[in-house]
Amino acid sequence: MSNGININLSDDEALVLFEFFARFHETNLFRMQNNAEFVAFMRISGQLDKALVAPFQPTYQEQIEEARTRLTEGHYELAPGVEPDASNENRT
Repeated sequence: MSNGININLSDDEALVLFEFFARFHETNLFRMQNNAEFVAFMRISGQLDKALVAPFQPTYQEQIEEARTRLTEGHYELAPGVEPDASNENRT
């Protein structure tokens, strides 16, 4: 397993995302309210696209399931805003 990856945020992206997560914490609604939030998330997505190799490996599905299991260890109830996809019941 690697030591992780680094994601870089501009001051504007950090501020906009801070407000997004603060609002989510208060309302439990994981919903964007303006284009700046979308842009910040898409910039993070672009960085992940460049940094990750796992999505292109044949064992990707196994890797994502293992990662989900590790990340949710000890968290057994659904988190606010989580709506499981009924067509993928084995996903966390």
